[in-house]
Amino acid sequence: MSLVSVKNKFQVVIPQEVRERIGIQVGDVLEAKVERGKITFTPRTALDPDIAASIEEIKNGRSYGPFDSAADAIAAMKRELRKRAEKGRLRGR
Repeated sequence: MSLVSVKNKFQVVIPQEVRERIGIQVGDVLEAKVERGKITFTPRTALDPDIAASIEEIKNGRSYGPFDSAADAIAAMKRELRKRAEKGRLRGR
């Protein structure tokens, strides 16, 4: 067990042994929270909210591609638009 002290501006140094065991590096992002009276730090990846939303869409199967060319991507978009237009007609829109 390593002991640390709280420094000026409430800074603490994470001991080398702990840093190496968890694999954190300078610049990494850690989430700090209180759990049952203890402070915990959990490594996190800082993602742009739009990128995080896109990753979630892909995980849920709401994506298209990959495409071999721009022409293939355009053709796929046109097919999708036709499908959406047809669904709208079927619903009476």
